[in-house]
Amino acid sequence: MTANRLSAGDTAPNFSLPDANGNTVSLSDFAGEKVIVYFYPKAMTPGCTTQACDFRDRMERFTADGYRIIGISPDPVTSLDKFTEKEGLNFPVLSDEDHAVAEAYGAWGEKKNYGRVYEGLIRSTIVVDEHGKVDVAQYNVRAKGHVDKLRRDLGLEAA
Repeated sequence: MTANRLSAGDTAPNFSLPDANGNTVSLSDFAGEKVIVYFYPKAMTPGCTTQACDFRDRMERFTADGYRIIGISPDPVTSLDKFTEKEGLNFPVLSDEDHAVAEAYGAWGEKKNYGRVYEGLIRSTIVVDEHGKVDVAQYNVRAKGHVDKLRRDLGLEAA
């Protein structure tokens, strides 16, 4: 199965998912704000930790530039709770166990690893503008260095 990827100008699909504390967070909660929605495969793995900590460490700058951040993975809430606590994450990470939201965003599909083909989460970042439209859609991003690249792509300084 190939994911239906989003493109700039598309309407971002709304979602409501539980966060690390079990509270429901919806994209519509951020109406009128710019939101970076990033999809990562698994909490507490090296790449996902690097990426989450890069967002955490630049949160103040993203906020100053008018952006909110939401991380989404297929992890259960209990894993997200541990991940948030251990890494001191300062933005919501949401549980998409049935990967329905990842599918709606084109972040679930065929992956290849060491010659094996399987379905899984595709590390992706979707930037939603204040009108609920996709501003930037990036798929198959690298964990390391992605946050700085995203800032450059958004016309913000890298650091």
